[in-house]
Amino acid sequence: MTAIPRVLSIAGTDPTGGAGLQADLKSIGALGGYGMAVTTALVAQNTRGVREVHVPPVAFLTAQLDAVSDDVEIDAVKIGMLQSVEIIAAVRAWLDRTRPPIVVLDPVMIATSGDRLLDTAAEEALHGLCREADLITPNLAELAVLTGRPQAETWPAAISAARRLHRSTGATVLLKGGHLAGGACPDAIVGPDGVHEIAGVRVATRNTHGTGCSLSSAMATLRAQGATWPEALARAKEWLTGALTHADALRVGGGNGPIDHFHELRRGTQARPRPSLWSREVWDAAAVVRDDVDACAFVRGLADGSLPGEAFRHYLAQDAIYLGEYSRLLARASTLAPTADEQAFWARSAESALVEELRLHEGHLGADADRDPAPQTLAYTNHLHASTRSYGELVAALLPCFWLYTDLGSRLQSARRDGHPYDDWLAMYGDPTFAEATARAVSIADAAARDAGPRERARMTDAFARSMTHELRFFEAPLEVPARPAELSPVL
Repeated sequence: MTAIPRVLSIAGTDPTGGAGLQADLKSIGALGGYGMAVTTALVAQNTRGVREVHVPPVAFLTAQLDAVSDDVEIDAVKIGMLQSVEIIAAVRAWLDRTRPPIVVLDPVMIATSGDRLLDTAAEEALHGLCREADLITPNLAELAVLTGRPQAETWPAAISAARRLHRSTGATVLLKGGHLAGGACPDAIVGPDGVHEIAGVRVATRNTHGTGCSLSSAMATLRAQGATWPEALARAKEWLTGALTHADALRVGGGNGPIDHFHELRRGTQARPRPSLWSREVWDAAAVVRDDVDACAFVRGLADGSLPGEAFRHYLAQDAIYLGEYSRLLARASTLAPTADEQAFWARSAESALVEELRLHEGHLGADADRDPAPQTLAYTNHLHASTRSYGELVAALLPCFWLYTDLGSRLQSARRDGHPYDDWLAMYGDPTFAEATARAVSIADAAARDAGPRERARMTDAFARSMTHELRFFEAPLEVPARPAELSPVL
């Protein structure tokens, strides 16, 4: 399952679609995100140049920003051209209020002609805004303005300038070597972990309009999917090189035309490897366990209706015990969650475990169900309680009970038929509402993993793997006579 990051672009327009907001939205969509846009300026331009610019009142800019953030949870923000001190101040104030998790700033300051686009006061304000960004993506001319030094003519000089900008702002810098002479076209991430260079080859085309906009919005999207900055650059550079390579075929305009943002879709190559999300890593790593779940006699009997009723009732009785503890841990996740939205999600999930799912159990079991926990049930709940050392670890431990059941429920929908003895179970876990909840849980887990340090991320990975194994044991238990002693020990 792939999380879809919600990425907001704050920039001006390009009615021919090659740069600005239009390029940002194309880039975000091409790389798997959901794009949103707030307009700083309405620009009458085409591939030959700019004709006129209309800048709406600053109050309207603020109204746009607040309208988005009041309603939508934003995963990343890309900022493009800001025309004045007042506009920069408004954006900075909004960033201070909303604190989006990822901010990428493309400091548009120098025109293609080499002319300065901002006055001195606006340049100083933009340098201050750099301190609010996680990543800055200047070209070499803009890097020179931001550092107050002559423009770099060599790659080592450019790296030195990028390091200077990183030290003065605290932000990571995407250093772009496209304006250097020669056939090579290197880029680099310059930040607290040093310099990470990505080699590249210059593409022979004049259709390069909007490359800076497109690269910065691509970086915001990929970072929001869980990639590190170096991973994001490697993927974005691969995509951008292809977009430049296929740009001439678009035949848009008579000047410097746009790049082909959707070349991968058009040529069926979008499935190339991307920076991996934590959720995809752990789901793929659990492939053997998932295969064992599919192959176990309980699941096969559940699918075709041949599962003995006694075994199903044993499973439901233990699941009822499990869900009582699971709901308590969902409530615990709610208290640990860093945002109100996540707190509400886990609280709703806790209520669902107690009300909606237990209703299914009572319909099959009645009031006289055995409520003594089996060893497998105790082992699983002990593991969950031991995973409360941090929010990320707990979320990772809770996730398989969402994801594995959604996966099974969706794939077993074809087994449903009139008179199927377990149709209500198949219907519950194949319900689109449950799938939506699972998608949200996966997204939250990915966000927690993205923010976690190496040690906590490793604990999250281990907690998820252990829960997956406990799920398998839980399915196997009703048909095990006797249960194997090695499978009865709690795994903590």
